Amino acid sequence: MIILDAKLYLNLIRGGASSLAAKRQEINDLNVFPIPDGDTGDNMLMTIRAGAKADGNSLSEMASSVSSGMLLGARGNSGVILSRIFAGLAKGFEGLDNADAAAFGKAMKEGVASAYKAVSQPVEGTILTVLREGVAAADGASTIEEYLDLWIAGMDLSLQHTPELLDVLKKAGVVDSGGAGLLTIAEGMRAALRGESPLEEGTEPAQQAAHVDFSAFTEDSVLEFGYCTEFLLRLQRSKVDLDSFDESVISAWLSQQGDSLVFFRDGSIIKVHVHTKDPGAVLTKCREWGEFLTIKVENMTLQHHENHMDRRFKLEKKALGIVAVAAGEGLTSLFREMGADAVIEGGQTMNPSVERFLEAFDQAGADTILVFPNNSNIILTARQAASMYEGSRVEVIPTRTLGEGYFSLANLDPGAPVDESIPLLKEAASSVKTGLVSRAIRDASGYRKGDYLGLSAKDILCGNPSREGAVLDLASCMGAGESDILVIFKGADAPSPEAEALQGQLQKLYPRTEVILLDGGQPVYDYMIVLC
Repeated sequence: MIILDAKLYLNLIRGGASSLAAKRQEINDLNVFPIPDGDTGDNMLMTIRAGAKADGNSLSEMASSVSSGMLLGARGNSGVILSRIFAGLAKGFEGLDNADAAAFGKAMKEGVASAYKAVSQPVEGTILTVLREGVAAADGASTIEEYLDLWIAGMDLSLQHTPELLDVLKKAGVVDSGGAGLLTIAEGMRAALRGESPLEEGTEPAQQAAHVDFSAFTEDSVLEFGYCTEFLLRLQRSKVDLDSFDESVISAWLSQQGDSLVFFRDGSIIKVHVHTKDPGAVLTKCREWGEFLTIKVENMTLQHHENHMDRRFKLEKKALGIVAVAAGEGLTSLFREMGADAVIEGGQTMNPSVERFLEAFDQAGADTILVFPNNSNIILTARQAASMYEGSRVEVIPTRTLGEGYFSLANLDPGAPVDESIPLLKEAASSVKTGLVSRAIRDASGYRKGDYLGLSAKDILCGNPSREGAVLDLASCMGAGESDILVIFKGADAPSPEAEALQGQLQKLYPRTEVILLDGGQPVYDYMIVLC
């Protein structure tokens, strides 16, 4: 009988990653929209690969390390939910050196509970349903292999039923992409158990050596900013009582050693990021509680000597900071001009990770940070990062589109009390209507491959063989004449003369509406129109 230990568990994770890597694009293509914005496979793959770098002696340690890796690497809703599934498994395996089928089944139930808790309003017909029904089908299995067989069979059956639970899937003729991704991972885990597939080693692609500007810190320089010090510390039972240990002892001490402290605990692992002038003292002190898994120390004068980055390391924080997500050079510049301290590159098809948000919060360097995710698939990741960040108060304004983020941020009064501003910003975002134009990559809903589709609130409102025609049709369907302002964001693939002509046509069609043209440079969507 196979017993699940640390090594086998990591092999299962790597087998799941290998299987998902092979079918990544297939999962991406399971998209409710017939346009090229599917990224579920990419997000889930990057998340599980982050967990595949884990290490640990016991099953408990390995599962905790896998969970921590996925937590920091999580991207998009599907990635965050996947990381929460394995966080539940880590909780179920806590204190265990190995596990039989019964213990594995119990841990999987913890995974279901953790995944559902991660979503404020769980929707059935998604990865959550596929996971829950698969775990229920495997209940009572007598071996690990039998459990995986039953789990996979149950998830497969559940996945085929998802279109009956969600009309949007049924209309598109597809199954849920997140559920399909999880099933693919499970199949890879089973193949790894049987020794039938290659394993993902979880290594990063080879990178060129970082360029160091030695002139930034010479023989006559004085250390002003200190060292950016980051590490993962594994708490050791020989040094602390893990069950009763209060990690605030560490964070309280670290807060006196420097600034820009990012600190959180996940199981027995402590993640630390701090700017200090004495990294040696920090590292020596922290060994009183555990041992290091990773360490990175960089002289910040070399790392960020450019004038525009110096503000990140000032000891005094400002009152309010802004972090926004945007895709496209024009939109990135626009959000910076509107006051964003950090603009994270991301959007449809390129969701940023939790760790990237944490870095941006650090870059904002403020007592209170307002976050504009600007994509419905990024809100959950932003909230996960906000819950982990201890350096500042972080509030997520749940903007679902770049248009909502644009108008919401435009309504911000930096001098007003934050608690008064937050409901106003949310109200501003909810008053906006965003429309998107992109080319169909397959036939769907009466439209042909190659047509330009007009979408709003995840609904296909119109289709036209002409890109310009699709924009005009979409504006009409959205009631452009009833709005005071119509903003056109030109995408990266749309020519400027065409965009300028469209602005003139729309202004002529809707003389009472102010029509504004901005070069957004966004990928995927040739045009984005925003009504307010």
